Amino acid sequence: MKGCNMLEFYQNGNLVVPIYLLKCYKDWNITLEEFIFIMYLQNKKGNIVFNPSIFQDELNLSKEAVMSIVSSLTDKHMIHIEVFKNEDNLMEERIDLTDFYQKLMLKLMEEKKSEDVSNSNVFELIEKEFGRTLGAMEYEIIKSWLEHNTSEELIIEALREASFSGVSNLRYMDKILYEWSKKGIKTKEDVEKNKKRFIEKQDNIGEVFEYDWFEDNEE
Repeated sequence: MKGCNMLEFYQNGNLVVPIYLLKCYKDWNITLEEFIFIMYLQNKKGNIVFNPSIFQDELNLSKEAVMSIVSSLTDKHMIHIEVFKNEDNLMEERIDLTDFYQKLMLKLMEEKKSEDVSNSNVFELIEKEFGRTLGAMEYEIIKSWLEHNTSEELIIEALREASFSGVSNLRYMDKILYEWSKKGIKTKEDVEKNKKRFIEKQDNIGEVFEYDWFEDNEE
């Protein structure tokens, strides 16, 4: 390589691509070429003036290819073009990466939530109470409860109710959680309060019944 080319090699800088994004870019339904273009824009930082001539020169692409990539990424809501006034008070276009960053943040939040679910000890407690290993479908049901913001505390209470009734299956627990959801029961304290109201109601009419969540229709 000639000296001038080596100098140009260093002056052109580097394109930094996080390994995490390289592994997951397909989740956004974008091509590798589109992903590289986003990384190229992201590395520029700040206000990115929309200049196809510069893009095609720095990325070694035709102008048609650049326009096609920009159009595709816009349609996929990864970037958008906005108009602004430059320092000379002239109207120019620039590329905004806000949509990309929002999608990235959402993905990170979803993965964090999924990680929290996977680390839950509810699975182990249910297996211990049932006296067996949970099946794949059962695991997904419990995971669904957690992902839909059913607290571990409430799931454990449903497990206790199922065990008290001598039932060791998730269908029964799911019915209990569904009934609690209709009643607005979200915590262990809410469970105890609802039981107490039921017992007081039976005391007032002079009858005592075994408590059954499915027959207690009190609002």
